[in-house]
Formats: sequence, structure tokens, C-alpha cells
Amino acid sequence: MPVTVNLTERVRGDLPLYDLATAHAFGVDAVLTGRRGGVSAAPYATLNLGDHVGDDATSVDENRRRVATAMNVESAQLVTASQVHGAVVNDVDEWRGEPLVGDALVTTREDVALGVLVADCVPMLFVETGSPRFAVAHAGWRGLVAGVIPSTLAHFATARDVVVVLGPHISPASYQVGPEVADHFEAIAGACHEDVGDRRRLDLSAIALHQLIQGGVLAEHVTLCSPSTDDGATFFSDRAQRPCGRFGLVARRRSYDSRVQEGTK
Repeated sequence: MPVTVNLTERVRGDLPLYDLATAHAFGVDAVLTGRRGGVSAAPYATLNLGDHVGDDATSVDENRRRVATAMNVESAQLVTASQVHGAVVNDVDEWRGEPLVGDALVTTREDVALGVLVADCVPMLFVETGSPRFAVAHAGWRGLVAGVIPSTLAHFATARDVVVVLGPHISPASYQVGPEVADHFEAIAGACHEDVGDRRRLDLSAIALHQLIQGGVLAEHVTLCSPSTDDGATFFSDRAQRPCGRFGLVARRRSYDSRVQEGTK
């Protein structure tokens, strides 16, 4: 069975973040950003990382700089892509700074941090336990239909050796959808819950877990995170407030704890 962890805020320098400690054992430093610690004004207050939601560009740049610093990389080494709710996976091993488009990033490099941005969709971390390869992905319902999970798993040698973290996202209690969405997932156990009329409550975790197991990932290698994004208080939520910012799942090869021990914080 998957494991559920309660996220705990941890301050790096002056920036409050949420460590994904599951990845540390495999040499990956991974964090979730929350809403606090940035410079954006309301309604994007304060650590908005999205440059496509109407926020001041200078504020977004400063917020991203703070996250990059916390990950011990330069701003230019914090790699993100223009996300399109699809299944394109960008291999960053050969990346030289060009703009990227797609919903997943994969690499073996130690000199970059990979980031995906969300506000209710599922941020995902993939770490291959027997190699330096890791990935991050953005999975909303459209991406789950498009196949972003199997597309990402295809970049690893053996799915059984991949550990996965599903970051905070909207819960079924707050995610009402119509039949045009629910029909894609009705066959998946636990994906759709009854609601009023033809409406359904959609469980993105159940869908993601189903697709991961179908792809060969062991259920016990999957970690879920609490809390959800429902109220928009700790993490940005598009359903709770519009417009809103975007929080990130950011990962880099080598654990933060080992860097602290080496005196390179």
C-alpha cells in the first residue's frame, strides 16, 4: 500500500519549504514550496512561481531566485517548462538553456534543479533507486488522460525500481466534474464518487496510483502527501481562488542534508 506523510515546514535560510524526505535516501533533494516566503502581492501572495497568471514579472523572478538559492543553484539552473496538460517529457541531460514545452522533466544531471508548477493538479516526483535518473511531472486530469505518467515511466529502465511521490493536490471533496471528465475514469476503482445528478467527485490520487501500478511501479514505492490544496491556505488552489499563484515541486540530485554536512549550504 502507498504511504501517506504529513508535510512539515522547514526553513532554509529565510525560505519556508516542505521537504520530501522520501527522496533523500536515494540522493535526491526535493521540496514543495508553499505560499509564504515570497514578494508577490495579493492575490498571488506571496511565493508565486507562475509567470503566466498575471503576477508582476519582477516579483516572480525574485520568488524563483529564492527557490533556486534554497536548492543551491543559480536562477538559470532552475529548469521549468511551459506546461500544456499533455504527455511530453523533456530530457534535460542535453539542455542548454532553451525554452521547453511539456509537462515532465527528466535528468541525471547534478547541476540543475527541475521544477513543475501546480495549483490543484498533482505534482509528481520519480526517482530511480539504482541510477542517477529522476523526474518531475505535472498531472491534471487532462495530463492523466494524455498519458503523462506512462510517458515519464518510459524514461526509466525498470518501473519496479522507481519510487514516486504525489504532492499536494485537490481532494475529491472539492473536485466536482461533469461527465465529459468523469467518463475518462469511470472504469478505475475509486476514481469517481457519486455527486448530484450526472456530476462526480474526482480522485486524482486514485487515478495516478492506478496508472503507476499499471506501469509497473510497486504500490509500496508510492508516497502521498497531506494536506490537500482545497482551502488554498498552505498551497495555491485554482478552485479556491481565481486568479491565484502557482506553487512548485522542485528536485535536484544529491540531498540537502548531505550538502549541509559538507558545509555547502
